[in-house]
Amino acid sequence: MTDTRYLVHGVFWDGPPAPSPTSDGGRPVLRLQHLSPPHEPGSGRRSGGPAFTDVRLDDGTRLGFRLAGGGRHCLGHARVFSATAREHVPCPARSQAVKGSQRERCFMVDDFRLMHDFHRGGRVPSGLRSYLMQPHWLYVATFAGGASKVGTASHIRKWNRLAEQGAVVARYVALAEGGRVVRLLEDMVTREAGLAQQVRSAAKAAAFTGPRPGGELDGLNRRHAEEIRTLLAGTAVGGFETVDEQWVRPGQAAPLCGGSERHPYPHGMDRGSHGFTLKALCGSHGLAAIEESGLDFVVNLGLLKARHVELGEFRSEVPAVQEALF
Repeated sequence: MTDTRYLVHGVFWDGPPAPSPTSDGGRPVLRLQHLSPPHEPGSGRRSGGPAFTDVRLDDGTRLGFRLAGGGRHCLGHARVFSATAREHVPCPARSQAVKGSQRERCFMVDDFRLMHDFHRGGRVPSGLRSYLMQPHWLYVATFAGGASKVGTASHIRKWNRLAEQGAVVARYVALAEGGRVVRLLEDMVTREAGLAQQVRSAAKAAAFTGPRPGGELDGLNRRHAEEIRTLLAGTAVGGFETVDEQWVRPGQAAPLCGGSERHPYPHGMDRGSHGFTLKALCGSHGLAAIEESGLDFVVNLGLLKARHVELGEFRSEVPAVQEALF
């Protein structure tokens, strides 16, 4: 381990889809950007992009880190060249984030910022247009507490997007010819069926401390999917076909989605030192064991996004009065 400082970009599930419910498919990683001092070559560089380290988050991984530097920091912006090619441009100013995980300037020049208005006639650069013109999927996802949402995924990240969202059950309900059509359908489902397009990360994490039974969540998701397909059958929007396909959850998520006893992680993820062993992961939410506590905790690694960390042999403090957790 090292005390090198990194900027956390988040938890990513790259690689191929899970072929079966007992397989992991694309393995999850915590993606860290190397932070070179401002005078060093590579600091804020554009040619070749920044250097990254991927920390694997497999079952049994011990993760130790210390938060360094206050607040959230800008992650830079993205330039999109085609459906499969893009470039990450680090923030040259190393500024604090003011809009989620970006400073104002980086937010304004981020190509992906424009995608949300594309279906309403908004103008986009040619690279982003190429990305948006590829096939897109419409899905309905259900999370551990029963909250459900409608969402979209590009064809090349059809499986990975749901893995990163932390869905417990999900179904694809339509395949659209492009991003414009799929977003029209998404807005229609929200308007007509009342399904939200976002579930807060904090709500997802809280639900994992007492997840609802898998059969109950599957039934709820199935009913939502059927309602959406019925709605789509009566729309005048063209350029899509309805589908009935279930998403395959990665096997690594199963212990977190089950009913074993666990508790909310007892420490804030914006300061201090942390160290635990991961026993499962669903999206960015982990089932973590703290040494000497004898207990399992639900930890939201997504809270590390846009923060500076140092890796090392750090440990989470064992709660002084464990009875208070019950």
